[in-house]
Amino acid sequence: MSPALRIGATGFGLIAVCYGFARFAFGMFLPQIDADLGLGATLSGLIAGGSFLGYCIAIVASAWATERFGARSVATAAAVVAAAGMAGIALAPSAPLLAVAVVLAGSSTGLASPPMAAAVSAAVRSARQDATNTAINAGTSAGVALTGPVALALAGQWRLAFGAFAIVAIVLAAAAWRALPAARGGDGAGGWPTLDAAVLRLIGACFLMGAASTAVWSFGGQLVALRPGWDSAGTGLLWSVIGAGGIAGAWAGALVARFGLDDVHRAFLGLMAAGAVAVGSGFASPPLVLAGGALFGAAYVMLTGVYLVWGVRAFAQRPATGLMVGFLTIAVGQTVGAPLFGALLDMIGAVGAVTSFAAIALLSGLFSAGGARTDRRDHPPPGRPVGTAQRAAPK
Repeated sequence: MSPALRIGATGFGLIAVCYGFARFAFGMFLPQIDADLGLGATLSGLIAGGSFLGYCIAIVASAWATERFGARSVATAAAVVAAAGMAGIALAPSAPLLAVAVVLAGSSTGLASPPMAAAVSAAVRSARQDATNTAINAGTSAGVALTGPVALALAGQWRLAFGAFAIVAIVLAAAAWRALPAARGGDGAGGWPTLDAAVLRLIGACFLMGAASTAVWSFGGQLVALRPGWDSAGTGLLWSVIGAGGIAGAWAGALVARFGLDDVHRAFLGLMAAGAVAVGSGFASPPLVLAGGALFGAAYVMLTGVYLVWGVRAFAQRPATGLMVGFLTIAVGQTVGAPLFGALLDMIGAVGAVTSFAAIALLSGLFSAGGARTDRRDHPPPGRPVGTAQRAAPK
């Protein structure tokens, strides 16, 4: 098996488990968990905030650890953390212990992505790196797409579901240890990346896209619930098609190679905006709402793939850090965007709020990747192909 296929398949599974099961499945089972443990709205909100904080801390720590301990160790640790968190959810006897387990499980998402970028840079030939990175990134969608059917099939048996998810995560930990290189994701420079104009453009694009995405990620269920006759099964179906549509993000690398970062970026920002309007405007029929959800999912994962490629190219010798900058900024944008959308929803209604956030998505296209790399110290020396430093790094 080629390095690209071996690392791509392992990374796809790891991202699917950490994002789809360890992070997003909790929301699908929340009504049943609340009924059993009596979380209440206040504690549910604290859990959500803690999960975000855990993600932000974990992705920074993961980039740092990957550059020092290597992709294999950190990716394996991500799967183990996911397994421990989900086992904790399955066994939690009380709301406070459940909250700790949910935050632990959710933090695995921050741990998982940077080592995969480093593994690809270390072992996959440069011509296949963008395609492999974006295929791995699309694992998020596979995980999200599976949560809906699992929730429906188990009919509220959330402890059983999370116990099964924990077992899958242990399998992925073993696979990551066997399949991934031990090479580090850096050249020894360390430290926070230089925030020059090119990096600030990446941050601006990621922040606005992340903020705009909360119209669907945070409020999609609430928006469709406002429609007459739209029940909880319809909301679960919407989530499944969002996840299924996102699998198209696996082709982000191929599209970038053919059309360039800027053209793909702007095109899918437009599609994400259109999908959000279809889901939340209140004008579309149910089939069009589901089509809009699939379009949103495809565009969102495609855009995260674009930012992954953008960040890794910007920091050619520090791929884990390049990914961290973009993905952390998306999460910060989502944190700011969610309360802002909620306030707009109360003040001007669904149509005005969704339209405003679609416009924010389009504004992200004002930021251009350009052709230049960012930090001079991150450039490979003349004549050395990208990834050489990682291949030569000590194990």
